[in-house]
Amino acid sequence: MKNSLNWSIVFILSILFIGCKKEEKSPSYHKGDLTVLTDESFKSVTEALAEGYMINYPDTHIKVVTKKEDLGFLDVINDKERLAVMSRDLSLEEIKTYEDQVDLKFLPARFAADAVIFIVPKNASKEYISMDEITRGMQSENKEFIFDGTNSSNLNFVAQKLKKQPKELKFSVISGNKNIIEELSKYPDKIGVIGLNTLSRPYDRASQELRDMVKILPIEDKGKQYQPDSYGLREMKYPFTRVLYFLTNEGNFNIANGFIRYSCTQLGQMIVQKEGLQPYNIYKREVQMR
Repeated sequence: MKNSLNWSIVFILSILFIGCKKEEKSPSYHKGDLTVLTDESFKSVTEALAEGYMINYPDTHIKVVTKKEDLGFLDVINDKERLAVMSRDLSLEEIKTYEDQVDLKFLPARFAADAVIFIVPKNASKEYISMDEITRGMQSENKEFIFDGTNSSNLNFVAQKLKKQPKELKFSVISGNKNIIEELSKYPDKIGVIGLNTLSRPYDRASQELRDMVKILPIEDKGKQYQPDSYGLREMKYPFTRVLYFLTNEGNFNIANGFIRYSCTQLGQMIVQKEGLQPYNIYKREVQMR
């Protein structure tokens, strides 16, 4: 009888212990830690979304880490981190690798339209740049275009747009989008190539100071000029418009997928808009009263 009672107690305690362990391991979108990998070019909007999420869910802690886009992709498929922000289109081979290693369908969570922009010092005489100039310049030994580094999102996207591999292009390097803006005046014969989000925040003093230092060149293509403004991004008219999206290896509804959902809801999209980018999922609607 005593042995039976002892075994009954052990059995009950085992059930309780297993139940507690299951509860500890159950997915949660509203508490826990998450690292988001992002290229420096769109770090600002990623940080703003992370701050918004943590305000709504105080038990979460999201750390935004700057990493080159291609390296962020590798960390996700190799399960080193759960979430990365991407901008370029993946190749069919990369999509297959993602699906094979992560064991999920490739479903990019698009949340913002950003752009790669071409800049010159504020006092430069140049007023616009043509697609032909860009194509020729990226093949020139003069290396007149300054990028923020190899493997950067800006270089990858321009290469993809020109139907080239990054290694086929010729360019100069100054590390960091902000550094390009601040040092561009030292190189009057060069053109900086940066991410729009670096200086797009309309009410931010630091962004305003950066905007005051340079001039954004419209892109001329087939006789028309296109600006990286809300219309150019929303209608995808600006030739170097790019869509930012999240890529995760998280198969359940934990903090990574919670953050993705938040970023794509109206609240998250309003944050994107305040960053000076075009929200992907909401658009301004004009109503005419007669």
